[in-house]
Amino acid sequence: LQDIIPQPLLEQYLSMTDPARAQTVDTEIAKHCAYSLPGVALTLGRQNWHCLKDTYETLASDVQWKVRRTLAFSIHELAVILGDQLTAADLVPIFNGFLKDLDEVRIGVLKHLYDFLKLLHADKRREYLYQLQEFVVTDNSRNWRFRYELAEQLILILELYNPNDVYDYLRHIALTLCSDKVSEVRWISFRLVVAILQKFYANNANALGLNFINELVVRFRHCSKWVGRQAFAFICQVAMFSLCFCVSISV
Repeated sequence: LQDIIPQPLLEQYLSMTDPARAQTVDTEIAKHCAYSLPGVALTLGRQNWHCLKDTYETLASDVQWKVRRTLAFSIHELAVILGDQLTAADLVPIFNGFLKDLDEVRIGVLKHLYDFLKLLHADKRREYLYQLQEFVVTDNSRNWRFRYELAEQLILILELYNPNDVYDYLRHIALTLCSDKVSEVRWISFRLVVAILQKFYANNANALGLNFINELVVRFRHCSKWVGRQAFAFICQVAMFSLCFCVSISV
């Protein structure tokens, strides 16, 4: 029980998530409930999350991917409402399930991956380093916007991890994306590579930065294909632009 909103109104909302009702009354009703759930949670407050927990889990396992997709796009907002403890206990398992779902659902967590990971404790956040590589593989290889979104998110995510973790895990993803078949993905990946270099040198990890530069030279500068050598030239271009931009700001 709670005293924030009329109890009959809350019970009416919760009853609309019943799968049987969705089949007999309105097939879209579960999607609408999923869309409004963060607003209901915000109104009730985290102290009354127990009123919505079972309903959220029911919606997260709905057979309609559109319902799960709606929750995936808003799970980072719900995490802000609930706080770190409830997020770790109740949202992280559902988040992990979304990571293994259809691409239509995975894109929801991918678009706000940084927003969700930054709310987790460092030890819990580090566990996802092993799973970021899985975003490179999609159900449809022609879905290049998925890989583009991954590169954009990784640029933001760099600040959440130390240079050694970036070198051991994120560096491989960046190099893979730099060789993507789609030019748009390659371009955003060049920015990612430069951001990784900036991460190393900003944290005095000069040895890691030098190793990464040597790897770029071997992999792209001396590539037998022209597209690889072109990629190296573009990486240098992005690096010079970033350097000039930093110098102009400091002046």
